Amino acid sequence: MFEKTINFIKHQFPDQDFIPLHEPRFVGKERQYLLDCIDSTFVSSVGKYVDEFEKQLASYTGARYAVACVNGTAALHMAMLVAGVKQNDIVITQPLSFIATCNAIAYIGACHLFVDVDTDTLGLSPQKLGEYLAANTEKGADGFSYHKITKQKMAACVPMHTFGHPCRVDELAAVCEKYNIALIEDAAEAIGSFYKSKHTGTFGLLGAFSFNGNKTITCGGGGAIITNNETLAKKAKHLTTQAKVPHRWDFVHDEVGYNYRMPNLNAALMCAQLEQLEAFVANKRQLASEYQHFFEGSAIGFVSEPSHSKSNYWLCALLLKNEQERNRFLDYSNNKGVMTRPVWRLMNELPMFSNALQGNLDNAIDIEKRLVNIPSSVRPAAL
Repeated sequence: MFEKTINFIKHQFPDQDFIPLHEPRFVGKERQYLLDCIDSTFVSSVGKYVDEFEKQLASYTGARYAVACVNGTAALHMAMLVAGVKQNDIVITQPLSFIATCNAIAYIGACHLFVDVDTDTLGLSPQKLGEYLAANTEKGADGFSYHKITKQKMAACVPMHTFGHPCRVDELAAVCEKYNIALIEDAAEAIGSFYKSKHTGTFGLLGAFSFNGNKTITCGGGGAIITNNETLAKKAKHLTTQAKVPHRWDFVHDEVGYNYRMPNLNAALMCAQLEQLEAFVANKRQLASEYQHFFEGSAIGFVSEPSHSKSNYWLCALLLKNEQERNRFLDYSNNKGVMTRPVWRLMNELPMFSNALQGNLDNAIDIEKRLVNIPSSVRPAAL
């Protein structure tokens, strides 16, 4: 079965000696916009492409506001800061996630609480979240929820839309509203993904995206915050530009700020990439459909988009029988010039987060042992 699988993957990406997991595609106006940006001399964080990218992103996602950031981790860090997360607060997230989610929480000095994922979405489980909060929290006089044992405030919940598959974010929003917890979506991998006809990142107080080099659309680095809250949007834009108060010549900064603003060069790339987003997502969804058809009836499971979702299928994923079979497949595929990788190690198993609060994590533990990502790039011949 391994040989047949690798041959099928190679058939999707012909004439390549090595097939990467996900590579960028620059087939639109990227060069034109970059040269225009260079000619303008506005290559740093001020320029027309930064403003245009924010307008385009807000329009595409249906959010009222977008704030361009230097990368996705910075966007998530800033989203939590403007949402009011403080040092020693608890931030709920999932153990099955990329390290950036937990690093951003740690930058604030907040404490992690890991809640299990659903097996069909690979994202934070609203049922498990509700059960944990019911058993372990109490309402304070200020209306916020506090952990019964540690007495820490439950400040935010940060689910991730894993591999671009939307989690049950509407149900998570309802649980968070009940316990007065800010919902901040880690939509780093989910540009172009919709849940119940709404774009990911628009269900919570804020959403954060990444445009790293391996994402569906990219500008090398890059990230963004989206929100419908004008006050939070203005705060995020202010803080990401070193908290500088506008003035014709004087340097006035009214609080500690961050050098998190996306440069105009990157934004020029993003404007060109956004123009191709729908075509890229359609291309990737067609690839996923072909993968799904190939694995039907197989001992290897293909991870399909959850119900009520339109996923961008950022990274296609397989579920093998057990950890031993997963490792054999990883070894075989990479030896054959097809890049595959396991899912990230669970965050609660990393040394810096090993003492964090956690619920029962059986689903995440099982998925970690069996999941493999396979090549998922936009296929040039299909554009």
